[in-house]
Amino acid sequence: MTDDWRRDRIGSAVRGENPTVVRRLSAGFAVIGDVQFLPGYAVLLGDDPAVQRLSELPRGRRMDFLADMDRLGEAVERACRRLDPAFRRVNLEILGNRDPFLHAHVWPRYAWEPAELARKPVWLYPAERWSDARHALGPRHASLRAAIGEELDRLGGAGGESPGGPAGADRP
Repeated sequence: MTDDWRRDRIGSAVRGENPTVVRRLSAGFAVIGDVQFLPGYAVLLGDDPAVQRLSELPRGRRMDFLADMDRLGEAVERACRRLDPAFRRVNLEILGNRDPFLHAHVWPRYAWEPAELARKPVWLYPAERWSDARHALGPRHASLRAAIGEELDRLGGAGGESPGGPAGADRP
């Protein structure tokens, strides 16, 4: 599979071609982040690429999206706490400054982060962290990805399956 899915993250998720999808949720897709310098970073993608802002959704769909964001945040928290005793908390953000489609970031935060960054927004991390191949999503993240999927399943709600099949080591 090529990286073509990166140009259309939502469309590729709908078609079952986005390898980062962990689970289909009520109003979107739980995906594991392309970078993992904070292991467990995940994103909730809305399921309509034309929607750019939360306020563009009807009230019921807005609530579904926010409930999915809460569910993904809790799943990341549970999985990261189980896998790393230095886990501290989760930060949730809906920004949309770079990618115009509706999405929410779920950032786990850890006690081992550099002191000068630990209590600041992740966007202040040096550019190298975002592009360093050591932090790129890859097969070594399969157990983390599976743990997040398991927690999403435990938390219930709509969906529960990955359009591309179960999470596995053959995916990034």
